[in-house]
Amino acid sequence: MPPRIVRRLIIAPLVIVITLGWIVILPLMTVLALITPSRHGRRRLLRLLLFSVAWLVMESATLFASLGLWVASGFGGRIRTKPHQARHYRLVGWFLGTLYPVLTRLFKVTVQVEEPEFTPEEAAARLTRPVIVLSRHAGPGDSFLILTFLLTQYKRQPSIVMKGALQFDPVVDVVINRLPHAFVWPSKGPGSGVTQEVTRLAAQMGDEDALLIFPEGGNFTHGRRERAIERLESSGQHEAAQRARGMSNLLAPRTGGVLAAVTAAPTADVIFVAHTGLDDLITVKDIWHSLPMEQTVRSRWWRVPAAQIPRDRDEQVTWLYGWWEQIDNWIADNRPVRANAPRAASHP
Repeated sequence: MPPRIVRRLIIAPLVIVITLGWIVILPLMTVLALITPSRHGRRRLLRLLLFSVAWLVMESATLFASLGLWVASGFGGRIRTKPHQARHYRLVGWFLGTLYPVLTRLFKVTVQVEEPEFTPEEAAARLTRPVIVLSRHAGPGDSFLILTFLLTQYKRQPSIVMKGALQFDPVVDVVINRLPHAFVWPSKGPGSGVTQEVTRLAAQMGDEDALLIFPEGGNFTHGRRERAIERLESSGQHEAAQRARGMSNLLAPRTGGVLAAVTAAPTADVIFVAHTGLDDLITVKDIWHSLPMEQTVRSRWWRVPAAQIPRDRDEQVTWLYGWWEQIDNWIADNRPVRANAPRAASHP
């Protein structure tokens, strides 16, 4: 990862230059897409062209807006204060909320979210205490969709645990680095400080905050599933490995971060998120052949009140695996069948 000064002075301005250049050559690229011999190829290229323009324009606009927020905060002096943090969350919500309808319309994606039943207890719980959001990780853009709902639908201010390489995206690098976050580097393995970072984020949450964690640690593939089971076996966690073998749609959850979060934030409810619809889209080739997706993404959210979360560590592990098995069953029951779906089993 290049130093921050390099990312800010080279990569961020480069995105703005690329945006301007892309807009200039867009008419030519559109003509080239229209004369593509394959009808399916034309549709794919046109949709990708339009979405790339929308994404680049929003990236550039958000970078300019973040510069304005930096100046307004006294050139960064007050950027960690609550009012300026709220402005940055609104900026992220605007970025995601603008791109969300563009993405769903261009690629013909329908998103169906089944929320917890809106009982009086559920109504009373919203925005009265923090939440820890534990989601499966599969397919492109699942974090995009979850963050969009947390910010725009539920009015939460999410702390985010994400891969450090995402800082190559200038908006992530500039804006997210001003908000509560933790960038992790999976290649560093155990002892890389992930648990400590999760503890820090969970401990500082307020009633309107959320902490988003993907316990699997990466997108689901069958190869990763087998390696996760092997790691459990090699570390002597035979019961966990056996339970992981029984789940065909999920990786075994990495318990360290989850347990650290629920321990550091004992008043937080836990929300489990299952989703399916983009599971088979693993490589760029998969995504290309699926366009336009014309797909329905189904998602199910469950809320577990803080009072129902075990406090004994072994019981927490059993509880987490129990929920993971419930999510696995939900995916099996709701996963759509596509005739042209890529075969996920062929990927590592």
